Amino acid sequence: MNRIQHLFGRKKSDILSVYFTAGFPTLASTVDVIDSLALRGVDMIEVGIPFSDPIADGPVIQHSSSVALRNGMTLELLLSQVEEARKRQPEIPMILMGYLNPMMQYGIEPLFKRCRQAGIDGLIIPDLPFAEYIAEYKVLCEKYDIPVIMLITPETSDERIRLIDENCDGFIYMVSSASTTGTKEKFNEEQLDYFRHIDSLNLKHERLIGFGISNPATYHEACRYSSGAIIGSFFIKCLESSPESHSEAVNRLLSAIGK
Repeated sequence: MNRIQHLFGRKKSDILSVYFTAGFPTLASTVDVIDSLALRGVDMIEVGIPFSDPIADGPVIQHSSSVALRNGMTLELLLSQVEEARKRQPEIPMILMGYLNPMMQYGIEPLFKRCRQAGIDGLIIPDLPFAEYIAEYKVLCEKYDIPVIMLITPETSDERIRLIDENCDGFIYMVSSASTTGTKEKFNEEQLDYFRHIDSLNLKHERLIGFGISNPATYHEACRYSSGAIIGSFFIKCLESSPESHSEAVNRLLSAIGK
């Protein structure tokens, strides 16, 4: 069973998934960041591929990508580091998140094959069109048991959401607002209405809510209306403020959301 499926099978609520950009704050950080997150009980890890034009990301993650690229991070090096981390952390689900351009340069099927070898459990590709996923990627997901996890936003139609629910595996990534990544103090009523509406659709796949989660209020609201929360920008800030101690960065993150 895929590690993502296993996680959702054994834990139904309060799942915490944490994103970080590989190669930030230093080129050699990746394995230690993964270790630090896993050892402190984080449920799932999203490893970001640094990219020069991350269209879905706000200034914090954009900055981390720029630093990682200057540090010399590449997709092949990232996968080698994940492979090393997987030997030390055999159970935790790890997802590779990035944009199409570097993946296409690597080669799509070679990437799936290499992800399988490295111990990656899923892919998130924000700029992958759904029609292209159906035509070219779905068969590779099934061949290598690596789902592509699709994002939905408040602007995604119910029809499209149900198509995603029927044709994709892993989980559904609910973007909390039609904006880029970043931290927020609380969700507004419009966002909460969106969460309630998606909850009412009775989708077959579990959902996690991301974008804007950085404190107990946003974390608990995300967990109330889905299986859990995804945190990225706030953890990047924690890493930047504690570059010499990734464990301290994780502790700061958990303390900030009341865990």
